[in-house]
Amino acid sequence: QVQLVESGGGLVQPGGSLELSCAASGTIFNGYTMTGWYRQAPGKQRELVATVTHGGTTNYGDSVKGRFFINRDNAKNTVYLRMLSLKPEDTAVYYCNVRDQRGNLEVWGQGTLVTVSA
Repeated sequence: QVQLVESGGGLVQPGGSLELSCAASGTIFNGYTMTGWYRQAPGKQRELVATVTHGGTTNYGDSVKGRFFINRDNAKNTVYLRMLSLKPEDTAVYYCNVRDQRGNLEVWGQGTLVTVSA
């Protein structure tokens, strides 16, 4: 069973920065896999944060454009999310996702909590 191990969450002050990491067991980062981050805050629906393809094409949710940056290391089967200028409204559980675009694989991480508060 493929698993995703997330790290980097925690408590941070408004205006601060964090970097999340998501490492996959096994070699699954290939030309067919889309990797990304989603988040869910209390009382809200899960929403897109960012995605990145094997070739480096990125997509960002409107609320994080210009502040968050996603990248992946295909050799290490790891995807990262660098978060800058954090706001209290960024507080959420962040979930890593890997999806085979052919539709035969989708894996979610357990989630890591990011809390932005003074």
